[in-house]
Parts: sequence; C-alpha cells; structure tokens
Amino acid sequence: MPGKRRPQAGAPMAAEDRLLLLQSQALAEEEVAKTKREMLTWFLKDKLAKEKHSSTLNFHKLSTQWRAVLRETKDKELRQDIEILSQTFARVMDCKDSVIEVSMGLAGWGWRWGPPVIPTQSLQSLATDLEEAEEQHAQALRSHLHNVDCLLQLQRCRLMCLEEGYGAQLEALKTEFEAERYKGGEG
Repeated sequence: MPGKRRPQAGAPMAAEDRLLLLQSQALAEEEVAKTKREMLTWFLKDKLAKEKHSSTLNFHKLSTQWRAVLRETKDKELRQDIEILSQTFARVMDCKDSVIEVSMGLAGWGWRWGPPVIPTQSLQSLATDLEEAEEQHAQALRSHLHNVDCLLQLQRCRLMCLEEGYGAQLEALKTEFEAERYKGGEG
C-alpha cells in the first residue's frame, strides 16, 4: 500500500499546484484588468482636461469675436446718430441765422432810409418757430402739472394711511389706559 499512497499524495500536490497556478493566473488577470482600468481612467481624465482647456479657449475666442461684432454694430448706430444730430444742428443753425438776419434788418440800416424790408418767408418762419416753442412749452407745462398732481395724490394717500395708523394706535392706547385705570381702581 505504500505505493498507492504516493500517487494519492502526489495527486493533492498536483491539485495544490493547479490551485496555486489558477490563483496566480487570476491575480495576474486582476492586475492586468486593474492596470487597464487605471490607464483608461488616466486617459479619460486627460481627455477631459484637454476638452475643458479647449472649451475655455474656444469660449474666449467666441467672446472676443462677439464683442467685435457688437462694437461694429454700435459703431454704425453711433455714426448714424451723429449724422442725424449734425443735420439737425445745421438746420437749427440755419433757422437761427435767418432770425439774426431778420432782426438785423429791423435794427439795421433799413430804418434810416425807409421802412425795413423783411421777407415774408422769414416772418412766417419766425411765426412758425414761435408757435412750435409755445406748443412745446404748453406740453411741458401740462406734463409737469400732471406729475405734480400724481405726487400730490400719492402724498395724500400716504398721509391717510399714516392718520389711520395713528388713530388705531391712539385707540389702542386709550383702551389700554382705561383697562389699567379700572384695574387700579378695583385693586
């Protein structure tokens, strides 16, 4: 029987060896899988960092380009506004020059040698300017009076609220005073 024991003793050794071999292979496979996961994680983190950097860079580029577009648009608008204001200013200056010319005609040399010669177009222009000025003044006065009326109404409402609050507080104090008065008289 001693011969039979050897194969039995050898068989468990082979099973242990096989088990150790399988365990070492499993450990090696785990190490390889772990390394792959770590490399994949590192790769994805690196890719994410690069994407964030690219995103930030592109955002700055887009912001710069958008500002340039906005500047161009605003530049065009301002140039149009300046042109309109320049034309308006020139028209106003022409009107004022014509008024000065007319007034110089009234106060100037024309009175010495005869009645002043005032072009009817200038008089009509002066009358039109005067009417426009009176309309603007009337409109401004109406607007001002309307605003004052609104403010007065607001102040009246505020005053009524304050008076009501004062009345309520006064009534509460009177009630409290009377209650204390009667308690003091009884006690």
